[in-house]
Amino acid sequence: MKRSPLCVKVREAPWSAVAAATALVFSSGRRQLRSAALPHSKALRAPSWQPLIPSAALRNHEKTLSFRAQRGISLCSLSRCLLILLPLLLWAACTVGPNYQRPKTDIPGGFRGAPAPASGAASSESLGDARWWTVFQDEQLQSLIRTALVRNYDVRIAAERVLAAQAQLRITRSDQYPSAGVGLGGTTERQPSSPFSPAYRWDYIEVGGAASWDIDFWGKYRRATEAARANLAETEWGRHAVVSTLVANVAAAYLRLRALDLEMDITQRSLASRRESLRLTKLLADQGAASMVDVRQAEQLVYAASAALPDLEQQVEQQENYIRLLLAQYPGPITRGHSLTEQVRPPVVPAGLPSQLLARRPDIHEAEQRLIAANAQIGVARAAYFPSISLTGTAGFISSALTELFSKPAGTWDVAVSAAQPLYTAGRLQANVRLAEAQQQQALLAYQQTIQNAFRDVSDALVAYQKTREAREQQELLTTAAQDSARLAHVRYNGGATAYLEVLTNETNYLAAELALSQARLNEMLSLVQIYSALGGGWQQ
Repeated sequence: MKRSPLCVKVREAPWSAVAAATALVFSSGRRQLRSAALPHSKALRAPSWQPLIPSAALRNHEKTLSFRAQRGISLCSLSRCLLILLPLLLWAACTVGPNYQRPKTDIPGGFRGAPAPASGAASSESLGDARWWTVFQDEQLQSLIRTALVRNYDVRIAAERVLAAQAQLRITRSDQYPSAGVGLGGTTERQPSSPFSPAYRWDYIEVGGAASWDIDFWGKYRRATEAARANLAETEWGRHAVVSTLVANVAAAYLRLRALDLEMDITQRSLASRRESLRLTKLLADQGAASMVDVRQAEQLVYAASAALPDLEQQVEQQENYIRLLLAQYPGPITRGHSLTEQVRPPVVPAGLPSQLLARRPDIHEAEQRLIAANAQIGVARAAYFPSISLTGTAGFISSALTELFSKPAGTWDVAVSAAQPLYTAGRLQANVRLAEAQQQQALLAYQQTIQNAFRDVSDALVAYQKTREAREQQELLTTAAQDSARLAHVRYNGGATAYLEVLTNETNYLAAELALSQARLNEMLSLVQIYSALGGGWQQ
């Protein structure tokens, strides 16, 4: 390394003043001239001078600089650096802000509408713990649910949200750790002579790395990581909620389709019977045993049944299209399995313990994770009150010759630490803390509201299943009575004991009773699906 002593003095003096005013430099090794001594702050650069003065003087000056550089790296400097950095590393364990504690929630001792256990004591067995393929035993329905779980867009979008939250967690967590980089460069520079220094030419090559660390002294980054981790858990529970909802939607849509199929069968069977009755009535009218009024009334029964068929066919195709949409498929037919009357209906649905509901419902977990994230954000806001401490360091090699680049005298390094304390922000820091606290309270209230909504969902579903079951049993009795009444009306009409109006009335009542029974069966099955979803079932795989 060759340079003018006069130029060295002129270039180093300005940097000394700037360094003293802006940063605390703990140690610096000068194998060659430190780049910080340059007026343009060239990182990791040390000059190599092309002499415009006698080479002997340059060689003597190079020896002097080499001796000073070796003397600059001392154990005393390193010890001072370690003594200052060690307490910072130890104190980095401090974390401001409140630690999360699950809120105490008063929950009832049982579910309203739940059937009383036979033993008299509450049972921990719950329908929500059962796997969906044990609840819905129709093989075709199971096939539809499996296809939906693989292809449904909502499930796939929810899975991508989880991946995005995982990436965001890694991004946030990276702020807790140092960052480092490397660089390679070469420079050539020539300056003309001046009254203070002779002309010179400067050629050098540099290789080095730099590292920085914003020390998480007050736990700002750890709290931010805690919030990001809670957001990740929230998206995972959100995916479970989507799966649970999808299972319930597919099951409910399939049951509605089978109910429409049953109504189609009832209507077609009634239409065939009424057409036969119309044929017989026309024969009687032709023989003078019946009037045209009887024929017209028989025609009314036929046309009422035939007019209902197009509407049912429309509903069937639209329901098939909806199921195909849940399966992320284009509109098309749906393969059927068991009929609505063959679907399994358990006589008693175990609800389990209320405390288990908090651990099973995905939406309750989602609300709690949002509360955890909001609680951690209070720590992030409070950490802004305190100084931010950063540590930087550089190391590398710099030389005018490539063959000497990695030699011992070409090495250079430095370490520095800085701190910044906010003094006046016009109330911004206080407002950020109040904002975080208000958002935490909002999340807390939403969490408590979600728990109450969950209990309401379970109670509504339990009472619905019980009452729809009772209604279905009564509707079965009504349908049986209407069927027998229609049979007797035909007997009386064929015997000439009554007019065809009685047949018309009883046939109409019988068809309405059959359709109402189909709806009652559907309502009972939908209530079972509602209980399973309300208890938090369906997402367990």
